[in-house]
Amino acid sequence: MLVAAAATPIVAVLALMLAAGWSAARAGAVGLALAVGLGLTLFDLGELGPVRALAGPGLEAAFTTATILWIVYPALCIHALQLRIGQIAVLEHAMTEISGGDRVMQVLLIGWFFALFMEGAAGFGTPVALAAPLLVALGLNPVTALTTALIGHAAGVSFGAVGTPILPQIAATGLDGRALAVVPALLHGGLAWVLMVAMLRGLGVGGHQRRAGALAAGAFLLPFVAIALAFGPELPTLGGALVGGGVFALWLHRRTGGAAPRGLALALAPYLALIALVILTRLPGPRDLLSGVVLDWELWGMFQGSFAPLFHPGTLLALAFVAGAAIQRASWAQMRGALNDAAVQLAPVIVALLVMLGLARILVHGGLIDHLAEGATHAFGTAWPLAAPFVGALGTFVTGSATTSNILFTELQARVAAELGLAAPLILGAQTFGAAVGNILCPHNIIAGCATVGLVGREGEVLRRTVGIGLLYAGLGGLATWGVAAVWS
Repeated sequence: MLVAAAATPIVAVLALMLAAGWSAARAGAVGLALAVGLGLTLFDLGELGPVRALAGPGLEAAFTTATILWIVYPALCIHALQLRIGQIAVLEHAMTEISGGDRVMQVLLIGWFFALFMEGAAGFGTPVALAAPLLVALGLNPVTALTTALIGHAAGVSFGAVGTPILPQIAATGLDGRALAVVPALLHGGLAWVLMVAMLRGLGVGGHQRRAGALAAGAFLLPFVAIALAFGPELPTLGGALVGGGVFALWLHRRTGGAAPRGLALALAPYLALIALVILTRLPGPRDLLSGVVLDWELWGMFQGSFAPLFHPGTLLALAFVAGAAIQRASWAQMRGALNDAAVQLAPVIVALLVMLGLARILVHGGLIDHLAEGATHAFGTAWPLAAPFVGALGTFVTGSATTSNILFTELQARVAAELGLAAPLILGAQTFGAAVGNILCPHNIIAGCATVGLVGREGEVLRRTVGIGLLYAGLGGLATWGVAAVWS
């Protein structure tokens, strides 16, 4: 009975979003209210007293929300400025110039590298919104274009928006970001080849084009994995797309004789500055110095939070915004406009993050997660590694965000891992991997993408195209996790 009661807030959120079509903020608020009521009456929250029971988790949720927003806001600022000064158009034009007119090569450049690049730099729906219309302009039918963009950016979602999805896991578990990056990087590195195969299906590609697809996949995935293992979660997607895209573009230029794009280095200025800053601050000396400056707090001996301002990705993004603006000679008016544009985009995210994080912290401090973990342990036993990616995918399918999926289910995954004696980084990595897979199936992404390519009302057609590869990819991730768990444990 207690397990069913503990599951009620999460089930309510899922049901309201799936069946009733509610937003994450609205459904999350209902889930939060249910969690508070159940926590105070049936579970351990009432033992804390009403002030501590509400104020403590609320402060933790607000604090973590702020640290996530400090990543999302400057990332959106960079993208908004790039749009205002025309540098996104330069990047888009470069993709078509390099290809030499070969449509399949253009699909690889835009649907794979450009979509992954935008996922690493901005995330939050940007890749699909930008890549799908470009693919339509190349001559793809809208359904194929949108399907290609959805599949093409998925491998990078685990580390999208400069590693934002990993941040809730760090906050919830205290594990190091580099440790949490290993498993999702290796899972994508070993399995994302099937995404490339799915992208190329239906395009009528020949043998040399399939070989080009294999080269494109490897050009991204090899640096993607290497960067994750060396530096952690901030740069794998962005760096992998830049390095891989550069390698593929060079190969393509030599093969086709396509024109060398002009102004590309200038258009990439803020992203190149970000990469340089991340690498510099992750070297042993600077890393120890910068990460040692910590702002932390503790309340009543049970609620806490910490923030390393000089080491945080958001600070590096803000510096990259300023550096990019200076190099590109953006005016103060353009910079102010970008700041305002980003703030408008950020506003709807704030409430959704706050209520979802509040729900997660109530579930933890009220003891509801303990009962859910116990129930999951009894239900799945040693087969849990097979299910872990599907839990992550479900979270993204419902909430529209890999970050929010990790907020909802990190504690559950960690507790189940502890109950079963499984390595926490392995199960949490499967969660993050699955959360990325959910982007292929997520109705929010599909609905927004349909709006950009004139497919409003045909969302079901797109979902039917993506559901098979999404479930296959999650299943392969579960099998790989299960196999590793059998050895690791």
